Parts: sequence; structure tokens; C-alpha cells
Amino acid sequence: MSDVVLSINKLTKNFGKLCAVNQLDLEVRRGQIFGMLGPNGSGKTTTLGMLMGVTNPTSGSFTWFGEAATHHTRKKIGAVLEHPIFYPYLSGQKNLELNAMVKGADPANIAKVLDIVELSARKDDKYKTYSLGMKQRLAIASALVSDPIILILDEPTNGLDPMGIAEIREIVKRIAADGKTIILASHLLDEVQKVCSHFAVLRKGKLMHSGPVDEVGKGEETVEVMAYHDDLAVLLQEFIGSGSIKKENGVYQVTMKDGFHSQDLNKFLFEKGIVTSHLATKKKTLEKQFLEILAEAH
Repeated sequence: MSDVVLSINKLTKNFGKLCAVNQLDLEVRRGQIFGMLGPNGSGKTTTLGMLMGVTNPTSGSFTWFGEAATHHTRKKIGAVLEHPIFYPYLSGQKNLELNAMVKGADPANIAKVLDIVELSARKDDKYKTYSLGMKQRLAIASALVSDPIILILDEPTNGLDPMGIAEIREIVKRIAADGKTIILASHLLDEVQKVCSHFAVLRKGKLMHSGPVDEVGKGEETVEVMAYHDDLAVLLQEFIGSGSIKKENGVYQVTMKDGFHSQDLNKFLFEKGIVTSHLATKKKTLEKQFLEILAEAH
């Protein structure tokens, strides 16, 4: 059995003149917590909608478990795309029992999923008494009732307070530890870094990057510096963030140590009384590139 659970090939979706998803190629493997990262309007939700059969692609294709999507393959996928319909006057337990009935899932799973999302103690309370975080956790429980192989979460921490966000993160990790593959859409780099093993960055429907999360911090930043000052070379070496320093055609190329950026160097030089005539970031860390992409939509 192949360990590729989802394969996306040149998937495209147009809404009139707007191309929401543009020739997307992606692969998700069994056991990954896969983050789809991008600003609002980058095509994440549209992509998830196509994968779940909510909207039809304009062109391109995708396969689940190596076969075209059917009602049968979708049964192996649990998704929280929008707020599921829960009855306010019924308890969490009763809502899940109804959910299980609709999905043809085994009601014996309910106790286990309530435990996973930490709602066992509140299972007999009415849904309308739940906090936003608890409602989100019940939605995840409802997606887990049919014991899917894959769980899809669209912006699972949206609108939650810091404590609610931390709880959802822990739950996602717990579900993954249970052997499930998770696909999670988010516009927060921090969330993806803390939870996911692999991720893809989307911008205006196009794939910008795809790979393991632990690559994000890697890759130093290189800064070009010029200033009319005799001691520039000496001062550049004094700066604690300087890694290697090269001089090319009168321009210094300073490779930054991890966690240091051009603005830190600029501040250091300014405090030493040097105003640079040229200071530019030549190569950015992946993290910085992503933060710039994510800031675009705001």
C-alpha cells in the first residue's frame, strides 16, 4: 500500500476571471501533519472545498489513496470546514450520537473521541452552554466519530483566545500520535511551525514552497553594506550577529548568524555613528520570506 494519501495534480479553480487556485501540485503522505499556509484569499479554503467535493475543479485532478474521489473515499476523511450543525438544546453527547447516526458511524467511538478532545466531563451539558473553544473541539470530535484515516481542519484556531489555541494544538498533536494524517489550513506561520511536520505555502492560488517544517529556520540572511567610513570592516566584525564577512567591489557581504537580521546590524552601526549609504538584505531566511507573504493580505 502506497504511503501517499493525497496527490494533487495541476488543480485549478476559476471563479469568473479570478483564478483562486492555479495549477496546484501537492502530495501528502501517511502520518504527516500537513499545513497549508497562506494569507486570506490565497486559495486554501477553495482547495479544501475541491478535495471534499464541495466545489468542482475547473481543471486538474487529485486522488485520495491512489484513486479518484468517490463517496467511498470520502468516508475515510473527516473534515471541519465550516461550523457543523449542532443542536443548541442537546448535549454534546446527544449531538455526537445524531452525527454518528447520519454518518453511519459506530456510536461506540463517541466515548473515545470525547476523551481525545477533552469534553468527557462536559458531555451531558447543552451545546449552547459551551465556550467557543469547546464548540470547536466538539466539531473536531464530530469529524473523528467515523474513525477517518485523514482529518482536515480549516483554520481550527480562528477566533479562539490563547488558551483555546493551545488546547486545539495539543489535541491536533494527540490525534496525529494516534496514527491519523492531518491536513490543516492556517494563515499563521507560528501555528504551522508548532503543530505541523510538513507544509506548503500558497499565495494567490499558487504554490510558493513545499517541504518539511524544520527547514523554516534554516538558511541565513545575507546583508550588503556600504558606508563611507574607514573602520567599517572592523565594526562589522565587532557586531555579534556577524557570521562571515566578504568584500566584493567595495561592498561588504555580511552573513548573519541565526536570528539576526539587517535591521539589527543597521541599529548597531547607527549607534556607532555610522550612517550606511547602502544596506540591503540579499538573501532572506525562509521564515522571513513566509512572514512577508502572510502579511500581504492585510
